[in-house]
Parts: sequence; structure tokens; C-alpha cells
Amino acid sequence: MPRPDRSLRTRALLVLAVIAAALTIALTVPVRLGLDLSGGTQIMLETRPTPTTGISREATDRTVEVLRGRIDALGLAEPTLVRSGDHRILVELPGVQDPVKAADVLGRTAQLTVHAVLGQAPATDAADAAGPAADPDAERVLPDETGQLLRLKAADLRGDDVKGADARFDRQGGAGWHITVDFTDAGSIRWAKATAEAACHPAGDPQRRIAIVLDDKIISSPRIDPAVACGAGIGGGTTQITGSFDDAEARELALLISGGALPVPVEIIEQRVIGATLGDEAITAAAWAAGIGTVLTALFVIAVYRLMGLLAAVALACYGLISYAALAALGATLTLPGLAGFVLTIGMAVDANVLVFERAREDFAVRGRPTARSALTAGFRGALSAIADSNITTLIAAGLLFAFASGPVRGFGVTLGIGVLASMISALLITRVCAEYAARHPFVHGRPRLTGIADTGWVRDRLMRRTPHLMRHPRRWLAVSAALLLVTGSGIAVRGLDLGIEFTGGRLIEYSTSRPVDPDRARTALSEAGFPRALVQPSGEHRLTVRTQTLTNTEAATVAETIGRLGGKADPIRDELIGPALGEELRRNALIALGLALAAQLAYLAVRFRWRFATAAVGALAHDVLILVGVFAWLGKPVDAVFLAALLTVIGYSVNDSVVLFDRIRELLARDRTTPLARSTNRAILQTLPRTVNTGMGAALVLTALAVLADDALTDFALALLIGLAVGTYSSVFTAAPAAIALHPSRPALPDQQGRADARKGAPARLR
Repeated sequence: MPRPDRSLRTRALLVLAVIAAALTIALTVPVRLGLDLSGGTQIMLETRPTPTTGISREATDRTVEVLRGRIDALGLAEPTLVRSGDHRILVELPGVQDPVKAADVLGRTAQLTVHAVLGQAPATDAADAAGPAADPDAERVLPDETGQLLRLKAADLRGDDVKGADARFDRQGGAGWHITVDFTDAGSIRWAKATAEAACHPAGDPQRRIAIVLDDKIISSPRIDPAVACGAGIGGGTTQITGSFDDAEARELALLISGGALPVPVEIIEQRVIGATLGDEAITAAAWAAGIGTVLTALFVIAVYRLMGLLAAVALACYGLISYAALAALGATLTLPGLAGFVLTIGMAVDANVLVFERAREDFAVRGRPTARSALTAGFRGALSAIADSNITTLIAAGLLFAFASGPVRGFGVTLGIGVLASMISALLITRVCAEYAARHPFVHGRPRLTGIADTGWVRDRLMRRTPHLMRHPRRWLAVSAALLLVTGSGIAVRGLDLGIEFTGGRLIEYSTSRPVDPDRARTALSEAGFPRALVQPSGEHRLTVRTQTLTNTEAATVAETIGRLGGKADPIRDELIGPALGEELRRNALIALGLALAAQLAYLAVRFRWRFATAAVGALAHDVLILVGVFAWLGKPVDAVFLAALLTVIGYSVNDSVVLFDRIRELLARDRTTPLARSTNRAILQTLPRTVNTGMGAALVLTALAVLADDALTDFALALLIGLAVGTYSSVFTAAPAAIALHPSRPALPDQQGRADARKGAPARLR
């Protein structure tokens, strides 16, 4: 066996280091499970009126959004926050280690104000300082950090003037932990004015101080530096809050300041541990479906690519390990749709391996490379551009979803980014090392057919024999796509979208039963009674919570009767209307993030290819999304958080397919610029179609297993992805490619093209 070169040994050592690190993390750091898989902590908050703000549904909704921002900053991904009634908020936190601390942060009003100091207050004002919260718009007396009473002017700045806050550690200045506060433009002007007035007082005068108050407590009252001149003030729109903070206190203060003040105070009225929204049977069925689908995908890859397929299956197992370890290390929350999406990415991670192996087949069987080893080297080199472009576009989308979205959409961005990076490590590092070591072995070197790349494959064989010209009439394919859009899109207009409880809100009823009720039996019974989407959670030994869409009195009675048959009796102890879990602000942020992601992908593809190709790819993506939504409208399927996860996955898949095709078109155009674009596009389709079929089969096996074997909770998810997979495969060939041809300006026939055209017409070819 030839001795491996230094670069191969280096890559092999890197592979061992990555796998060892991933295995260590996977064995020592548990993954946080979502509410649907393991339950968590439920906190019921109740809003309280203030002298200036009464209790209203609008104030409660605004409070929900502020609390959502705090929870996201705490690192508690995939929480549930819904308005319950007009003045209560139901908060469910998955896998919270310290619910007392979380409740404390959620309950704080975080009213931030900045005041000029009017002077010291006599001790006789101590009673005023110890009394109830004062109006920040009036003068007030509060003790500073040392306990000295200060008389404060009315607030110069409020929390609305703050743009953000961050906890930092000063290693050089010795100030320790402090909070840096950035003001808005209007806040910067007010801050400069307040400090300019304070700077007019002599050094040592209490009036040269500025008091920063959080929840009626002075957390810092710094003196204005002597270098600040009277009337000049401190510009720049930034200040620091210093004090004897440790790291936890500094981060908590920064969180409260940047998260903003609650519109109304809230009080914790109940806190309890709740069970999972999905039962053990559903989780077990999903696990079996995922396992069987993954095994079928591995067997398919091995059957098509033999030894290289076996090595790819090993690399995919390493991919799963690396992805799991990354989720655990980042503290991401794994929900059932996330788990299904994670399994799906294992099927889609086959794509990079298939790209390499199909390029190697071309080089060996079509272009006549002398050995399997040289063909593999050429395959990795030739596929690198397509792999890089497709994964970078997906990473751009994942990064923008994480930066600008919130809630489950932001969590999906994290999972998507991890999956992309892990798939690149799997294909370009692990598979390459294993394949090169195998190709060097004398036994394999003398038997190239064993590698699986010495054959062209049945798809390529049939295409090479027939050589169909699919792009002869590109506008006809665009007409077919337009007809599909019209038929499916009309479902949105005719049937409408059946928005799930996450978007519309619904009803929450908690029952007290005479004996414990198995949640799995309750879910099955409610589904048979006509409530298949009801979420059932155990909330105590003799308590059961049912969350469903808005119910009539008759339907509510049916639910109570169903639970009563299982639990002996069912006395409702809470019955409230709840708001949407995916609130208006979360939906708006998600749409903004998606819009930015599409714009960024369009810009990247325009730079890497041409703007016409970029427009065609994004147009095909919009085509896929509208068809998927329209099909669900015609089928009457719910558009809920699970469907949203499927839709985001389809978007990533659709862009990948188009990028791989356009990368091959770019390669062919670089070799021969005289060939018409339609013919080059057709050649690119025929050359990449084996990769498209094999990748699609790998993903379809996983999804079919989920659709057939998993619980109802994942059936719609798998159905949406199967539809998206089929539509995405179709659109990359018959929508994106024809659109790129149609957008390309027509060119006059070149001399050799004109000669061939004349010959076909019977005219003599002209020589020039």
C-alpha cells in the first residue's frame, strides 16, 4: 500500500481530532429538549395596573413581546409565551435549570430612568425614600450606592432612549465588570444636555452627579469628569455604569436595560412543572421512523456507489455525531420538528458526497481518467465550487435568520447553520480522507469497479443514449410552471389558509380529574372526538391541560366529556382564551429576516454567477413556496409552527438545487462561449440529473419513513417536505433554467451556427 503523503496524514489527524471532540461533547453535555419532548416549567404571570396605565389586551400583548426578548437573551430557546385572557401571560420554559431566577428576571419591571441630582437630602426624607415607587416625572428622593440620600430632578431620559446595553470586563483599567449603555439619537441629545448642565457645577458638588435609576433604585450615580466643560456635555451617545458587579449581575443588568421596560408591572401568581405536549408513543414512533429512514438512505447510497457509498455512510454517521455535539455545545433546544429536520439534513447531507462521486464517475468513465484515485481527486476538485456556493447561500440565510428573527425561526437558523457546516466537514474532510485511503489500497486499485465510480450509473446511461433536448422550448416550461402556480395559488383564494393555534390563538382549559389520566390516551381520545390538533399536557398528578383552537360551548362540553370518561370526572379549574404564540412582532421579524436572506442570496448569486441566474434562482424559490402553501390550502392542512419549519427547509433545498445546476452551466460556458445558452443549459441538466435523482432519493427515503411510521404530529411535516422536495427538484430544472434562458438577451448567430442552420434548411454552408 503506498505511503500517504503529508497533506493526507494532516487531514486524517484533523478528522480524528474533530470526531474525538464531538464524541466527548456528546457524552458529557446533554442536549436541551423542547416542551414537546420533555416538558419544562410553566409560569403564570398577571399584569397589574399603574396610575397611568390600565389593564388592556394591548398592554398585555406588548408585555409578551418584551418578555420574549428577555427569554431569548437568557438563552432559553423555543419557549412558549401566550396571552391568557386579557391580563394573564402563560410562559412555558423548556428544561430550565433555575426556574426561580428565570421567574425573577421575567417579573422585574426594569424601569430605567436618568436624573440630574439636585443635591443631598436630609435624613428626615428617609421615609419618602423608603415609601412606594414615586413618579419619575416628579422630584424624588432615593439612596445612592453608599446609602446617602439624594434629591433627584424629574427624569431626563427613559428606557425608550436606550438603544442597547452590553456587559463588559475592563482588564486594563481595573474597573472590573461594567455595563456599556448606547443611547438612541434622541437619547444622545438628552444625555448631552443633562451632562452639560451638571458640568456647570464645581467639582465635589453633588449636583455634578447624574443618577441612573433602575426599578426605583440608584444603581450608579457617577460624577461628571472635570475635563467636561460647562455647557459642553458628554457626546458620543454612550455611557458606562460602573459598580461592584460580578459577571452574572452585570449580564443581568445589561439584559434588563436592553430588553426594555415592561409596559405594565407583572406578578407571578403560579409556577409549576409541566409534562411534554407529545407523549412517549409519538416520540418513540418518530425515533423509529428516523432510524429506519436513515438506514434506508445509507443502504441506497451503498447500493449506488458501493465502497464509496459505504465510506459516505460512515461519514454521514460522523456528520450526525458532529451536529449533535454542536447542538449540545451551543445549548440549542431540540424539538420534535427540529429533530425531524435534523434527520432530514442527514439525508440532504448525502448531496455533497453525491456531487463528488458523480463528478468522479464523469472523469473516470466518460473522460477516461486512468485510475479511481485520480478520478476521485478530480471529483473533489470539480465539485468544490458547487458545494461551496450552495452551502454559502444557505449559511447566509441561516445567519440572517439568527440575527434578525426571534423564537422558533431564530432557532431554526441555528440548526440550519450547524447542519450546513457539519455537512461540509463530513463531505470535504471525512469522506475525502476515507476515500483517498481506500483508493490507495492495492486491492481496491486493481478493482476499480468495486469503488462504484467506474460505472456511469443507470440514470446517466439512459440519458447518454437518448440525449433529450429538454430546453428546446424553454418558454413552454415557464407556461407549465405558471399554470401550476395558478392552480395551487387559487387554493389560497378559494379555500383560504387554515392557520394553526400558534398564529390565531385559541382556548386553554385545565381540568381536575379524580384519577390520573394518561396523556397519550387523552390525545387519542380527543383526536377520535374530532380534535386532532389538541395539545395535551399533564400539569400535576390529577390535572390535565388541553390547548386547542377556539371552541364553541358544545365543543367544549365534548372535550370535557372525553376527558371525564378517562379520569372519572373532569372539573374545569381554568378556562381562558389565549393569544397566538407566534405574535405579530415575531411574525414581522421573521418576514424581515426572510426578506433580507433572499436579498442577500440574490446579491451573492449575482456576484458569483450573473444577475439573470440569480433572479431565476430566487424566482424558482418563490415558485416553490407558493405551490407548497397552495397545496396545503387545497388539502385543508394546518399552517402552523411545524409547517413553518418545513417551509424554511424547502427554501434551503430549493436554492441548493438551482445553484448546483447553474454552477455546471457556468463551467460549460467558460469552456465554450459559442454554444447557445439553451444548449449549454440542456447539457448541464443532463450532466447534473444523476446527482439530482440520487440526492432526492436519499431525502425521500427519510421523509417517506417519517410520513408512514411517525405519529400524526409529524405526518404533515413530512408531507410538506415531500411536496417541497418534488417541487424543488422540478423547479430547478424546469423553472429556474428556462427563466435564466428567457432573461438572457438573444444573440445573433455566430458564423458556424449560421452555417449549420443554413445546412439544415438545404442551403449551402458559407465559408468565411
